[in-house]
Amino acid sequence: MKLVTKRSRKTGLPPGTLVHIGENKTGKVTIATFNYAGTRCDERQDPPLDGLAPPTDGSVTWVDVGGVHKMEILESFGKQFQLHSLLLEDIANTDQRPKFDDYDQHFFVVLKMLSLNERQDVLVEQVSLVLGRNFVLSFQENGTDVFHSVRERLRAGKGRLRQAGADYLLYALVDAIVDQYFAVLEAVGEKIESLQHIVVTDPTPETLREIHALKRQLLFLRRAVWPLRDVMNNLSRSECPFLEQGTKVFIRDVYDHVVQIIDTIETLREMVSASLDIYLSSVSYRLNAVMRVLTVITTIFMPLSFIASIYGMNFEHMPELKSEWGYPVVLGIMAVVGVGMLAAFRKKRWI
Repeated sequence: MKLVTKRSRKTGLPPGTLVHIGENKTGKVTIATFNYAGTRCDERQDPPLDGLAPPTDGSVTWVDVGGVHKMEILESFGKQFQLHSLLLEDIANTDQRPKFDDYDQHFFVVLKMLSLNERQDVLVEQVSLVLGRNFVLSFQENGTDVFHSVRERLRAGKGRLRQAGADYLLYALVDAIVDQYFAVLEAVGEKIESLQHIVVTDPTPETLREIHALKRQLLFLRRAVWPLRDVMNNLSRSECPFLEQGTKVFIRDVYDHVVQIIDTIETLREMVSASLDIYLSSVSYRLNAVMRVLTVITTIFMPLSFIASIYGMNFEHMPELKSEWGYPVVLGIMAVVGVGMLAAFRKKRWI
């Protein structure tokens, strides 16, 4: 996850120029189509590009594209579905902020899809959705999506998905992405709770690295989710003729979920910041404890060193030098002084 994506390749180019901005990829672009109406649902994998077009028989078509790094494929979609050049340019730029654009004949929505890898690190992928009167186009940056449940509902004919229009399909796709946010935040929350226990009991330098990694992940989560609140709000208030009023009710429900997710992210950020404060306090307390012990030891030995230094002077006439009990008496005095100072420190609760 990079905070800043390089866009220098677009410098000086006219608006609408298709330039892929993002991670360099050379893999195959996958295309899957669903055409459904009522009890019928036809699914195809990697159909010919020249055969893709908006349906004219009252059915709904969903074209799911995995990969946006081949500009010739985007140009083909632009011609077949009459997409605006600025819309295609935004699809090719994978560093877009979540947004909603109204192109009269099309609605364009950009979201960030979140997922977890094997190490439970958060992965961010851009998804672009295009809504037409009777079709939906979804363009995924990497093709590792969370739309499996939507596909299964279409195949099985469960719910109202087959009976509704393309606007309801758009809602279903957005809802699947937002639901995945809860799963990601749950995993991140568990890591933060485990980290807080370590911070209190046994903080190490590795703990500090984990705290900074979590702060970075939450920063990306906030950037991915925060603008989505305005996107859902604008979409629910749109006056588009092919966005039915009944679907807007479901979109407002997604809006409520997004607000809840934003609140959760802010809470997790505060927990991580508190963990950092606890870590610094724990390290400082341990250092103070060590310094207190060393200070007590040094203070106890100061008068003992003073006594020893007196009898280490090379004077010929000293009363105790010729005494038979001089040596044990001095050692006894030193022991009494040391034990007395230790008892005084304990009484004052300094140790």
